[in-house]
Amino acid sequence: MDLKNGIVRKEPGETKNDEARTVDLDEELKGIFKKLFTERRLDTSNVFLRDGEPIRGFRKAWLKACKDAKLKGMLFHDLRRTAVRNMVRSGIPEGVAMKISGHKTRSVFDRYNIVSDRDLKLATQKQEAYLSEQEKNSTGSVLGTIQNFNEKGANRRHG
Repeated sequence: MDLKNGIVRKEPGETKNDEARTVDLDEELKGIFKKLFTERRLDTSNVFLRDGEPIRGFRKAWLKACKDAKLKGMLFHDLRRTAVRNMVRSGIPEGVAMKISGHKTRSVFDRYNIVSDRDLKLATQKQEAYLSEQEKNSTGSVLGTIQNFNEKGANRRHG
């Protein structure tokens, strides 16, 4: 971990796919890690400690955290899926999101990037807003809307 430059680097063999990966930390994570580093013990390389001791088992801590947060049935792996979805929905190109998440293939990445009904509705709203903006900024005819198609078709038939 390089807090000065705000990155975490995983070396080959430390990741699920055995490839090295560097991830930039956002401001929230930089703050969390800076706090952890001020509280850490110098005789261990572990960043995450419980009562000053390295965490040996994760399962109990995860279950307690989920219970405290009222997240029944949440799996730790769900965080990876959430991260992928958040990256894509925030406009990060899918190729970049794949690199950050460590997905080598499109098919596996797509399993994490689950499309919901809400996503489909938002896509319709975005397209509608885009076409509306195109129509406002147009000096001539605008392709892409049913109304414009109907107007052009009517003009051709009757004009």
